[in-house]
Amino acid sequence: MTVTRTEHRPLLPLAPVVREGNRHGSRSYLTCLFKCGNACDHEVPNPNDGETIRDVIQSAVGRRAVLRGSALGTGALVVGASGLMAGAAPAAAAPAAGAPGPTTLANARFRSVAPNRRDAVVLPDQFDHDVIIRWGDPVLPGAPDFDVRNLTVAAVKKQFGYNNDYVGVVPIGKDRAVMVVNHEYDDIGLMYPQGHYSQRDLARLGMYTHGISVVTIKRGKVPGSWRRVKDLTKAPKNRRITVETRFKMTGPAAGSDWLKTSDDPTGSVVKGTLNNCAGGTTPWGTVLSGEENFNQYFNTEGTVPTGPTFGGAKDSYARYGIRSNSSDPRNWHDVDDRFDLEKEPNEPHRFGWIVEVDPLRPKSQPRKHTMLGRFKHEGANVVIADNGRAVVYSGDDERGDYIYKFVSEERYDPRKTARARNHNKRLLEAGTLYVAKFTGDGLEDGVSDGTGKWIKLCSDRESFVPGMTVEEVLTFTRLAADKVGPTQMDRPEDVEVNLVNGKVYAALTNNSQRGSTFPADEANPVTSCGTRTSPGAPLEMKSGNRNGYVLEMTPDDGDHTRSTFTWDLFLICGDPESPETYFAGFDKSKVSRISCPDNLAWDSSGNLWISTDGAAAGLGHNDGLFRVPTSGPERGRVQQFLTVPKGAECCGPLVTDDDRSLFFAPQHPGEIDGATFAEPASTWPHTDDFPRPSVCVAFRKA
Repeated sequence: MTVTRTEHRPLLPLAPVVREGNRHGSRSYLTCLFKCGNACDHEVPNPNDGETIRDVIQSAVGRRAVLRGSALGTGALVVGASGLMAGAAPAAAAPAAGAPGPTTLANARFRSVAPNRRDAVVLPDQFDHDVIIRWGDPVLPGAPDFDVRNLTVAAVKKQFGYNNDYVGVVPIGKDRAVMVVNHEYDDIGLMYPQGHYSQRDLARLGMYTHGISVVTIKRGKVPGSWRRVKDLTKAPKNRRITVETRFKMTGPAAGSDWLKTSDDPTGSVVKGTLNNCAGGTTPWGTVLSGEENFNQYFNTEGTVPTGPTFGGAKDSYARYGIRSNSSDPRNWHDVDDRFDLEKEPNEPHRFGWIVEVDPLRPKSQPRKHTMLGRFKHEGANVVIADNGRAVVYSGDDERGDYIYKFVSEERYDPRKTARARNHNKRLLEAGTLYVAKFTGDGLEDGVSDGTGKWIKLCSDRESFVPGMTVEEVLTFTRLAADKVGPTQMDRPEDVEVNLVNGKVYAALTNNSQRGSTFPADEANPVTSCGTRTSPGAPLEMKSGNRNGYVLEMTPDDGDHTRSTFTWDLFLICGDPESPETYFAGFDKSKVSRISCPDNLAWDSSGNLWISTDGAAAGLGHNDGLFRVPTSGPERGRVQQFLTVPKGAECCGPLVTDDDRSLFFAPQHPGEIDGATFAEPASTWPHTDDFPRPSVCVAFRKA
C-alpha cells in the first residue's frame, strides 16, 4: 500500500480558528476539529444505502404534532412562558416505599436552573460542588507541580490528563474509593501558549495526555462531598494509562492477521488506548471504556490506502471514517510510525474496541475485548440477566449507525471471592454479538413506538453474516452490521439499563442530515426542529434532528437475553415551545429546555439523569445535567439540575448508591470558535488564566 503525501503542513494555526456559526447544529468548529476530526465535514461513513424503516411519511413531525395534541391532551402545540420553572419550587415525586427521602438527589425539591452562558458551574441554591481534580494535577508520586509553560513527557505521564469524559467510582473502604476517568482528546490551541513548544513536542505531549487516570478519593466533611488523596504515598492504586501502556487483546479476533503489526507480529498486544469517551462500571468492580473517534489519529495525507472489503461492502477504511483529512492538526505520525498508514496499515484495526481496566489491581494488564465488536464505541454498560448471563449494551456514535448488544456465554458468579471475580473478568471474552432493528407501529397512537429485534452477527464460534468470518465480523463490525439490515440511528451514544424498571435507555444525540441523507422513520422522526441562538432569541426552525432523543426499550418478558423488545421515544428533545418536542406525555409548559443528550445515569429511585453536549448551538445556552422521572405522574418532567461553564460539555455523570453524591465532569471549557490560550473564552475553574478540564462532585449544602 502506498500513500502519496502532500507538502507537510504546520501543526498549529498561528491565528485563532474562527468559523461563522455552528455548521452542523451541535458543536463549535474547535470541538469538531479536535474531538472527532471534523466528521460532519466528510462523507457519511454509512450513507443511506441499507435497509431502513420506510412506513412513515416524510412530514412525520407535523403529523406527530397534530396526533399528539389530540390523542394525549398534553398540549403538544402549547406555547408556554419558557418551560423552565425557574420561579417556583415544584413538588418532587413522592418517594417509593423504602426510597430515599427528599434530602437526597433522587427526590430533592429544587428550582430548575435557568439557561445561561456563565463561565461557572451553576446549581440550585441548596446544592454546592467541589472540584476534585484538574488537568495537570499529580496522580503518581514524583509528579511535579503543573506548569503549562514547562511541560515534559515525563511529567505528563504522572499527571491527570486532558479532557475528562467517563467517571467511574469503585469503593475500597467505608470512606475511600478509586475514581476512574477517561481522557478523550486534546485541544492544542487551548492547552499551550502559542509558539512556546515545537511541533514534535506538541505531538508527544498530546499523545500522553490521552488515556485513563485512576485516582484515590476520600469522603469530605460535608455528607456527599469527596476529595482526592493528595498524599500520593497513601494512594497505591493510583495509575496513569497512556499511549504506551500495553493492552492484551481477548476474544476470537485476538491474534487475527488483521491485527498484526511490526511492533506486534502476534496481533495480541496493543500499545495504548485512544479517544476514550464514555464507559461503564461492571458488577465485578472493573471499568469499561469505549474507544470512539480513533480514526482521526492516523496519517491520511494524500491518497488513503484501500482497506478490506467483504461481499461488495464499502472498504473498511472509508466505513470507519479514515480518509484524507488535511485539517488534522496532530501529526502524531511524525513521532511514531505506527500512526502512519503507509507503514502500519493494520494499526487502526487495533482501536475502536471496549477496553477493561481493573482499578483495584494497579499492576494488572488492561484488556481490549474483541467479542464486543469494533466501532466508535461511546461506552458499554453491563446488566446481569435473570439467567446469570452478562449483557452489554453499546452505541456506535456516528450519524446513521447502530445500537449493539452482547450476551455472554458463561454466567456471572455473585460470590465475593477472588476466584469468582477472576471468572467474571472473563465473561466478555465469549458469547454472542447482536445489532438492533426497530420497526414502527404507525403514528396513529400519537407516539413513536413499536417493536424491535436483535439480529445476530456472530458468536465466538460462528458467524451469522454471509461472506464474513468471526474474526472479520468482530474487526469490521460496521461492515458486518450493514449486511443484515439494522436501523440507522441518530448518533447512538450512552445506552444504560434502569435497574429499577428494567428498561434500557439510549441517548441519540442528533443528526442534522435526518430527512436528507437519512430518510425519516418512526424511531428517528424529526426532520426539522426549533433552535435558538441565545436563551431569549426567537425560535427558528432548521432542517434535521438537531436536539436529539432519548429512546426507551423494554425487553420482552423483562429478559435482557431475549432477541425481541418493544420501544418508544421517551423524549424528543428541544425547546418545549417547538412543535416536534415530546416529554413522555408530560405538560410541555413545565419542563426545562434540553438539547443533545449524551451520557446517562440513574439514582436509586429510577430517575434518569441526562448530561448534554451541544446545547449552545441547538438552544443558545450552556450544556448541563437534567433529572427526569421515568414513572408515575412526574414521568417525563425534565428539570435542569446544573449548567457547566461556557464552551464545555457535561460528562460523567454518576449518582452514588446513597444518592448523596453526583459526580460530573465539565470537558473542554472555553472550546469556542476564536478562543486561544492567549485569549481564552473561559478560565474555569478559575485557578489559572486559562481553562482546565476537571472532575467535580455535587452535594447538598451542610
